[in-house]
Amino acid sequence: MHPQVRWILGCQLLVTLGAGLVAGVVLGFNAAVSAMLGGGIAMASALAYAWRALRPSGRAVADAKKAFNAQVAGEGYKFAVTLLLFALVFKTYAQLAALPLFLTYVATIVVYWMALLRQQ
Repeated sequence: MHPQVRWILGCQLLVTLGAGLVAGVVLGFNAAVSAMLGGGIAMASALAYAWRALRPSGRAVADAKKAFNAQVAGEGYKFAVTLLLFALVFKTYAQLAALPLFLTYVATIVVYWMALLRQQ
């Protein structure tokens, strides 16, 4: 796995754990689980993107069209994983606390974008 992807996922994990802890202390167990699920969805979608978009090809990635297509496919995987996991959570977790779920999801997405701006 690329070091920057590992770093981004690590930052997302820290935000998810922190949000889960805060939600648990302030709002209770179901809020903590909901927050963890929201962060987990964002992390799983980021991992799906990285797996597809950064997958090495048989040749060097000198071909701009192939690189672009890999990025588009990665975004498609990310979107599909996000939709699937949100649907699964809404369908199976009856005690869902929507606010912690969405706030943690958004916080981890913000971490994702901010980490991409990080200079090496």
